[in-house]
Amino acid sequence: MRIYRSIIIVILFLISCKSQDESKKDFISYDGTKIAYTDSGDGQVVLLIHGFIVDGDWNWGKSELKKQLINQGYRVIIPDLRGNGDSDKPLDENAYKDGAEIKDLIALIDHLDIKTYAAIGYSRGSIVLANLLTKDNRVTKAVFGGMGIGFTDPNWYRRIQFGDVFSGRTEPNEMTREAVEFAKDLDVNFKIMGYLQDYQPETSIAELNNINVKTLVICGDVDLDNGNPKELQEQLPKSRLSIVSGDHMSTPFSKEFAESIIEFLNEK
Repeated sequence: MRIYRSIIIVILFLISCKSQDESKKDFISYDGTKIAYTDSGDGQVVLLIHGFIVDGDWNWGKSELKKQLINQGYRVIIPDLRGNGDSDKPLDENAYKDGAEIKDLIALIDHLDIKTYAAIGYSRGSIVLANLLTKDNRVTKAVFGGMGIGFTDPNWYRRIQFGDVFSGRTEPNEMTREAVEFAKDLDVNFKIMGYLQDYQPETSIAELNNINVKTLVICGDVDLDNGNPKELQEQLPKSRLSIVSGDHMSTPFSKEFAESIIEFLNEK
């Protein structure tokens, strides 16, 4: 219950400071799905990709990272991935197959006529980012937050168990129960969350080995939820590892997390 209480604290914090001063925009993606996003600041573009269950505003809207990026002269693009937030939420599972989220992100960058950009993912957003890096050569730097090596296994037990519980194929267990309660608090569509796990983008270790952009793997010092971050970093040729204080839920809101990323992005 300790972890669940920390989740509730984060939820209450986010409710208290959820962005109200920034209107969302949207565009129609490759298959007619509406994708919502925010576009803030000016300068070199940074794409922020949110994690599982939450949307772009929850993960990044009032984060220290977004604030520092804008203060440092970056342009920050934050989409709601399909099935989340203010984006369309198709109920047909086919809408989540075949790398649909990757195609949406590429379509968004095309829509905004962006030539090059940095990209940052957190938790499941890092899994999406890994696959994006195999598809779009416009990414100049990448940050994997809150992620270890686990997702490279196509039979990763966490993906399968979360897919099963959100799709209603199994009952919550010790590992999934807190995420289920979190999802209930945020009133998300469980069937869609199940699709997002069942059809999560896959990226192999061999594909990671061929990623040539500079990357930062950053994780909280008590966060091994998604496997060992050092093992992930070792598979990325032009990468380094940063361990900051925090667990999986608190890390992306910390000043230390933001400063480590800003330092990496500012390097020539």
